[in-house]
This record gives sequence, structure tokens and C-alpha cells, in this order.
Amino acid sequence: MASQDWFEKDFYAILGVPQDADEAAVKKAYRKLARKHHPDQNPGDAAAEQRFKDIGEANSVLSDPEKRREYDAVRQMARGGARFTAGGPGGPAGGGGFDDVFSSMFGGGGGGGQRVRYSTGGAGGAGQPNLEDLFGMFGGGGGAGQSYGGGAGFRAPTGPRKGGDLTARTSLPFRDAVEGATVTLGVAGGGTITTRIPAGVKDGQKIRLRGKGQPGDRGADPGDLILTVSVEKHPVFTREGDNLAIDLPVTFAEATLGATVSVPTLTGGPVKVRIAPGTPSGRVLRVKGRGVQVKGAPGDLMARVVVVVPQRLTDEAREAVEVLKTLDEGHDPRAELFENAGR
Repeated sequence: MASQDWFEKDFYAILGVPQDADEAAVKKAYRKLARKHHPDQNPGDAAAEQRFKDIGEANSVLSDPEKRREYDAVRQMARGGARFTAGGPGGPAGGGGFDDVFSSMFGGGGGGGQRVRYSTGGAGGAGQPNLEDLFGMFGGGGGAGQSYGGGAGFRAPTGPRKGGDLTARTSLPFRDAVEGATVTLGVAGGGTITTRIPAGVKDGQKIRLRGKGQPGDRGADPGDLILTVSVEKHPVFTREGDNLAIDLPVTFAEATLGATVSVPTLTGGPVKVRIAPGTPSGRVLRVKGRGVQVKGAPGDLMARVVVVVPQRLTDEAREAVEVLKTLDEGHDPRAELFENAGR
């Protein structure tokens, strides 16, 4: 999308690269200059700040193949490299057309392709191109400051442009993601950004940090930073929406006879929960309000009962289990399983 700046600024000179520089050379030059002129490296230096903005603008155009093609065409036209016809069909002999510029932009031109001529009459004067007419052919007539749509994507100047967005990634410990944290991020050019990560951010979530992107034109807002967050695993807690989940080991006796046991929480001290007599492994006990502390209603803590089978038994414990086995003879806990499997 062209602007008046494209007629006035030499982005190749700003980055110090030749016009045939490839993408890698443009990227290398931008990084070197951005690091040198970054405002963090030159506090209070207005000239360095403007230079940094010009470098960012030049990179945003030259690193984008489509923008770069349009920019090269516009610069060629500004230097007088395009040929204009001083009239329509039947006009003065020797006049050319916009062939040089538009054949490269639209794939037409040379050698038998269709040739279209455009008049330079109007405010441009005899023999001089009227740029208002030029832009008008993409979307109808209009004065300065009016937008023009169409295939070439040209647009009349619309004022200072907002800076481009940047992307970054960061990794957070599980607790920081749940409770929120202030982090410092490294950015291109060697600078840093300190920002607050809100409580409750999820693994893979994208956060838009307003005004933390590339600088805009003078008088325009900077772009945003799109931050993707990766959340590290916790050795005890997992997350299920706004709830926290935990596996709660209980003994066979506690599950069979019932008990009151302590459960750890992420946000504070332990809480007590009641294990009802005969609680099976896998039952979930809910502790209200001890999950992720988000705005509105906080999540809950979900404790899954896991009945622990003893790995070693004393002689007395083994005898007790043998007695229980004898008393439980005739009961098949898998009978219902086989009955339903045959349906």
C-alpha cells in the first residue's frame, strides 16, 4: 500500500543496502541498525529515536515482497523512469505510456501485450503526469487524502502510520500462570520489555500487549506485541478450565472406614476434606473456590481419591487381610462387569 513517503524516502539508503539486496541482506542490515539506534541504547536522543522509526519503516517495506515491488514501481515513477502519453489514441507522436511501471506491476506490456495509454491532461500541465489522475484510475477520481481501491492497492496519503505488530513467546512456571506475574522479555535490537501477565493465563494462549510493538511514524501509535505463553507442568496440580485437579492418595482403611484428611492447595495452606466410608478409588471431592482465581467466580479444587494398595505387609497385617478375604468370600466385584459386557 503506497503512501506519499514512498516518493520522498529512499528505504534502500536508510538501511544501507543496494537495490538488488536479497531478503537476508535486508534483515541483517535492519537488525544491526535497530540495535544501534534503539531508544533504550540512546535515552533522550530524539534523532536516534527518529532514525529508529525510519529503519523500522524501511524494513517493513523492503522485507515484504509485495510492498517492495510496489515501492520500486512508485520510486521509478517519481524519478521519471515511466513513460507517459500526452493524449489518448491519436495523440502526438513519440509519446509513450505507463508501460514501464504498469507492465511490471500487472504482467502486461512488452512484445505484443495489450498497451493502454493514459492522458496527462489536467493539473499536471502539458507533458507532466497528473498523479491524482494516476491514482484515480484505481478507484475513481478524488482529491488528496482520499483512498483509492483497486488491483494495484495504491492509497493516497492518510497520515502517520501505526507501527507494525511483533510476535514473541515466553514460558511461565505453573504457579505464575495461575496467579499472574511480572516478566521481562528480550526484544529485537537488544532491548527488553517488562509487562504484567494476568492471572489465569492458559498454555498456548496469546496475549496482546498494546503499544509494545514496532514504533509508528512520528505522531502515530506504536504497534502491539502478540505474546504466546507456554505453561510449564506442575508436579502436583493440573488445570481443567478454571479448576485445579490433584490426585489424593488415601489408605485402604481410610477409604473403607472413612476419614478426614488434609489436601494441599496452590494458593494457600492445606484444607480438610471428608472421606466417606466406602469411598472408591477415582471419586472426585470438590473444594469450592480453591482453583484458579479469575475475575468473577474462581475455580474449584478437584481432589481425585486414589486408594493406595500397600506394597509390604507385616505378618499381623497379612493375617488381618486374610481374615477379611475369608469374610468376603462369595462376593464377586466383577459380576456386574461381565453381565453388562454381554449386552
